[in-house]
Amino acid sequence: MRLLHTSDWHLGHTLYDTSREAEHAAFLEWLLDTLEAQKVDALLVAGDIFDTANPSAEAQAAWYQFVAKARRRCPKLDLVVIGGNHDSAARLDAPDPLFSALDVRVVGGLPKSGGAVDLERLLVPLKDAQGKVGAWVAAVPYLRPADLPPVSEEAGDKLVEGVRSVYAEVLEGARARREPGQALVAMGHCYMVGTELSALSERKILGGNQHALPVELFPEDVAYAALGHLHKAQRVGGREGVRYSGSPLPLSLSEASYSHQVLLVELDGETLSSVRPLPVPRRVEILRVPARDTAELEDVEALLKALPELEPETPDWRRPYLEVRVALPRPEPALRRRVEASLEGKAARLVKLTPAYTGSGNALAEDRPGVSLKERTPEDVFRARYARDYTEPPDAALLESFHSLLTQVQEDAS
Repeated sequence: MRLLHTSDWHLGHTLYDTSREAEHAAFLEWLLDTLEAQKVDALLVAGDIFDTANPSAEAQAAWYQFVAKARRRCPKLDLVVIGGNHDSAARLDAPDPLFSALDVRVVGGLPKSGGAVDLERLLVPLKDAQGKVGAWVAAVPYLRPADLPPVSEEAGDKLVEGVRSVYAEVLEGARARREPGQALVAMGHCYMVGTELSALSERKILGGNQHALPVELFPEDVAYAALGHLHKAQRVGGREGVRYSGSPLPLSLSEASYSHQVLLVELDGETLSSVRPLPVPRRVEILRVPARDTAELEDVEALLKALPELEPETPDWRRPYLEVRVALPRPEPALRRRVEASLEGKAARLVKLTPAYTGSGNALAEDRPGVSLKERTPEDVFRARYARDYTEPPDAALLESFHSLLTQVQEDAS
């Protein structure tokens, strides 16, 4: 049977206050087309449907419209969704009566009944093209510390051991339900050992780096583990069948080089047959000027003026995102105005202007070690502070302005 693994949609996301709504709409339409074209039996969404716990009305509408369209276009598709650390578990779980009627399983938070884990909500049978159960999914959502059972004092890391205990219980429940020839599949939204974070847009969840989960969380009889949280698609522990699909869109400028994709998973009975990445079309490019490192303003202006012109028929949302990085050996009061002037008529839209100060970076005490503040003149302090940011010395006009201001302050104090 065929599964399609995706995660980390982050509906409602903005990039420096720029809406991604149109990009997400394009992705969801592509995903629907892909489900049909690839004859997918089950779609697994491993958390972070929304970017925030309180998503906008537009983000929620996009989610519900997707579910409705998927059910119409792929009536036999099994759809299993778990909550992530960005999602509100209660918000995802609230429409469960409606989703259950549509045969859609959404598990926002760890369900419990009478204090025990509710396995009936977490275990989902997946049907193949012939309508027979081909796999069982252990759909474990993002686990918060309050979800975890107490563990013995001898346990090494109580958070890690608590997570291990939950997965062991749910997977054991799946084993008890599956029959020979049916695969065992796991889902999770978590941070695993030996993986690569996107520093600008991912949180170190469940206590941080020191609580990263081991790949042994998923025993060898788990044919495939569909994971969410990390935006860079990657294997875990060298295991072909333990994977992060990654996010379908770059969620920060630092993710521009990622291969954004979904994963088409083929199961042959109880075993994994293949995993094939399906690249998600990049609808909006991300540009950096200069492409590497930084350059002084005059050089940056020349590079910006060489960028492609804006075509009249280009929708505003398709215009490339642009980060400009300028080295500043001296103050540039008109920096933004000059950058924006160089971009007039260009296709790219400025979303981030990053000044890179070229000075020493030294604190005042590091400039002249052993010399106290009382032993320094106001001009000494001014020059040391200026040198922290800029390599060039202050010009005569700036020093004249400083002395004029200093004289005024001294006269007012006398």
